[in-house]
Amino acid sequence: MSETMRYAAIMLAAGIGIPILAALNAQLGARIASPTVAAVVLFCVALTGATVVMLATQGPAGFARLAGQPWHLFLGGLLVAFYVLSVTFVAPRFGVGNAVFFVLLGQMISAAAIDQFGLFGAIVRPITLMRGAGIGVMALGLYMIQRA
Repeated sequence: MSETMRYAAIMLAAGIGIPILAALNAQLGARIASPTVAAVVLFCVALTGATVVMLATQGPAGFARLAGQPWHLFLGGLLVAFYVLSVTFVAPRFGVGNAVFFVLLGQMISAAAIDQFGLFGAIVRPITLMRGAGIGVMALGLYMIQRA
C-alpha cells in the first residue's frame, strides 16, 4: 500500500469515527443528563489512549520541547473541546446526521481557507476552479443527503 493510500485509509477511518463519537457521546450525555460530564469522560478516555500510544511509540521526550512553542498552537485543544461539547449537546436535539452535516460543511470551508492561504504552516493549495467546483459538489451532496 502506498503512503498516500495509507494516509487516506487512516483519515477515512477517522472520518467514520466522528459521527460514531457524536452518537455515542450524545447518548451518554443524554443518559446521565450532563453533556459536560460526558465530554469530560470522553477526554479522560482519550487522554489515556493517547498516553498509551505515546509511551508505546516514542516515550515522553516530546514534552521537553513544549515550553518553546507559540501559545496559539495549543488552541487546538480548545477547538476539540468545543466540538465535543457542542456535538454532545446538539446531536440529541438536532440529530446526529444534521449535526455532522454542519460539522462537515464547516470543515470543508475552513480546510479550503487553510489550504488557500497556507495558514498555520499548511501547504498552499490554491482554490482553483476545479477544487472550488469539487467543494461545491461535496456541499451539494451533503445537503442532498440531509434532505433525502
